Amino acid sequence: MATAGNNLSEYDAENVPNAKTFKLGLVVSEWNADITQNLFQGAFDAFMSHGAIKENIVRWNVPGSFELIYGAKKMAESFDMLDVIIVIGSVIEGETKHFDFVCQGVSNGVAQLNVELDIPVVFCVLTDQNKQQSIDRSGGKHGNKGTEAAIAAIKMAQLRQDAKFYKP
Repeated sequence: MATAGNNLSEYDAENVPNAKTFKLGLVVSEWNADITQNLFQGAFDAFMSHGAIKENIVRWNVPGSFELIYGAKKMAESFDMLDVIIVIGSVIEGETKHFDFVCQGVSNGVAQLNVELDIPVVFCVLTDQNKQQSIDRSGGKHGNKGTEAAIAAIKMAQLRQDAKFYKP
């Protein structure tokens, strides 16, 4: 999608499927809430601009980014008809190794969910060196990573739907 220095919200809308029939889940971290709310809004607006129905969008909040994994797993187990889940978080580097452990754990956990679940889980977790980088990527000068995640989610929901009917 986007490359370094580009606006994360720029994409070719012609190549995005209509989201009208999709059931969409979002698990949002409450840590760095100003950032994660902006990411959620970017995703929500992108869903709506591609035909999603508001009642087909489910949002759950979790305390922090590490809890996104459990939240996504429980969301997948709780809703039979979800087509895709986005996990939204923001981890900003501090003075300790905590940043590294959280980033690695969340990345590995989301990858594992994609192997184990029958629902794609899209990674929308900012892992920035400072708050300004997070602001720039959650509606600032680099656009909104939430928008990019929503477009990926719509495409993955379509892939999941198409795969159900594929007969080699």
